[in-house]
This record gives sequence, structure tokens and C-alpha cells, in this order.
Amino acid sequence: MSSEAYYVPSQSRWPILASIALFLLAYGAGSMINGLSSEESGSGGMILLAGAVLMALILIGWFGNVINESMSGLYSEQMDRSFRWGMSWFIFSEVMFFAAFFGTLFYVRTLAVPWLGGEGEKGVSNMLWEGFQAQWPLMTTPDMEQFPGPQQVIDPWHLPLLNTVLLVASSFTVTVAHKALKNNSRNNIVLWLAVTVMLAGAFLFFQAAEYIEAYEELGLTLHAGIYGATFFVLTGFHGLHVTLGTFMLLVIWLRVLRGHFEPENHFGFEAVAWYWHFVDVVWIGLFLFVYIL
Repeated sequence: MSSEAYYVPSQSRWPILASIALFLLAYGAGSMINGLSSEESGSGGMILLAGAVLMALILIGWFGNVINESMSGLYSEQMDRSFRWGMSWFIFSEVMFFAAFFGTLFYVRTLAVPWLGGEGEKGVSNMLWEGFQAQWPLMTTPDMEQFPGPQQVIDPWHLPLLNTVLLVASSFTVTVAHKALKNNSRNNIVLWLAVTVMLAGAFLFFQAAEYIEAYEELGLTLHAGIYGATFFVLTGFHGLHVTLGTFMLLVIWLRVLRGHFEPENHFGFEAVAWYWHFVDVVWIGLFLFVYIL
């Protein structure tokens, strides 16, 4: 039996507040996505914004509590193992989250669309829209009046390729920063983490530019048929994860500036690095299966 003390945190208001913030985010986003009017949705945009602001404040407060507890020496090796298991299960849940959306993309591309085109064992579905031509990306939808397909799709070899280079480079720089931390090289940690944050910010900037181009020039919107829906759901949720990851990287960078973390004790840094590598791997999948194939 281990004799080390196990820290039991006091009761916290953060989980229930986070639940409220997530509800506001989900309700606001759902109202906007479904195109409801302001009266019907209860001002969905404002609710979404309120949820985002509340969640940001919660993260700041919650992170602050954990940081103060860690710097006070309250965490033992057993607590460190708990954090590692917790982060591992969290990333696993995120893998399953994106697996569901990639599975949807696979189902639509390889089964549903060909069936509507008259192929396969359920090709009789073609009777619903006779003359429908199965193709991907789906430029001509069965119901062009309500869900017009996109006029064009995004060229993968411009902004998407640039964003791929940025994220892969950021995965490299955060690894260099981690090695610098293990060697207790403070200047290198600050430098390479700052580069990682800048690369993440550049990715978000070009992602926003891509969305603007898609909506204003290509006719590729969230309502542009199944292709538009899957494109924005997959890339949008990934962008949300990159935004959260950038916030986490910035917090870690500020902590390094204040002298936090030691070569033998820095799981907070490792957890963010794990998350960032996960985000990078998801983007590689998106680049291949959403933009190229």
C-alpha cells in the first residue's frame, strides 16, 4: 500500500457552470445552423456568444485553480497518474467524436450517394429522384431549390495545403519546446512555444479566409447539400479544437514565462502537447479525405 498522500480537491462550481455554458453553446449553434429566425431561436447568435464567453471565463478560472494547486505542491505521483489517465480518456473520447463524423462521410460517399444514383443493393432509391447522377463532391443535389449544391469546391493545393504545412510545423515546434523543457533550457522553451502559438494563429487566420472564400465566391455553404454540411461540420469542429488548443498553448507559454514547470514535473505541458498532436493528426485525415480524395 502506498503511503503517499492523495489530494482530494474541495467542492467546485466549475463543472456545473461548464455544463450551463455547453448547453448555451449547443442551443445557440443549433438555432443558427437550422436557420431559425431571431424570434424563433431566441436570438441564437447572442446565446452562442454568451455560451462562448462563459466557457472562456470558466476555463480561465478552472485552469487557475489547478495551476495554483499544482504550484502549491498539493499533487502527488498518484495524482499525476490520475491526470494522465484522465487526459488519455479525454483524447480517446475526442477520437471517437471525430470517428463518428468521418464514419458519416464514409457512409454518404460510398453508400448513400451511390444508392441514390441507382447503384448497389439499394439502388431502387433512385426512384426518389430519377435521373440523379451520383458523384463526389456532390455538386448537383436531388433538391436544388432547397439545398443548391456548391458552384465550386476549394482547391486543396492552396490554403488547405498551407494550413497542413502550418500544423505539421507546429507539431514539430511544440516537440522541440518539450525537449527544451526536459533539458531545462528556458529561453528555447519560450522561443519554440511562441513559434507554435504563432503557427496556430496563422492556421486559424487562413481557415477563416478559406471560409470567407467558400461562402462569398464558391457558393460552398453549410446549406450546400450534403457536401457542404459534411465539409463545414468536419472542418468547423476541427477549427474549434484548434482554437481551444491555441488557448491552451498560450496559457502554457505564459506559465513558462513565470517560471512554472520543471524537467521532471511538467504534465500540464505534456497534456497540451498530446492534445496538439491529436489535432494535427485529425487535420491530416481531413486534408486527405475531405479536400483531396
